[in-house]
Amino acid sequence: MGIIIKILLSGVAVLLAAYILPGVQVAGFMSAIIVAIVLAILNAIVRPILVLLTIPVTILTLGLFLLVINAIIILLASSIVSGFTVDGFLWALIFSLVLSLLSAILDAIF
Repeated sequence: MGIIIKILLSGVAVLLAAYILPGVQVAGFMSAIIVAIVLAILNAIVRPILVLLTIPVTILTLGLFLLVINAIIILLASSIVSGFTVDGFLWALIFSLVLSLLSAILDAIF
């Protein structure tokens, strides 16, 4: 039951972040739930591979390259989910930061 609540909260965070940012569009709550699920799957499968492949760059940038990896994952999710669009890399980067902040706030509240 906890994972369902976590996905619902992530969907709400996706909707709120898309509402705040003009470069990100979500078709509706169902699309936001699908985005949350796709992001969870991509973070579980693709992110570790990308982190492993980019260890030297991540060390050179003192970990800031992880933000780029997050943006790449969001752009990948945008290409997978039809009701979710991100206008470019910068919006994906900002969306990643806002989504992380909103998810942390919602997790703390609930």
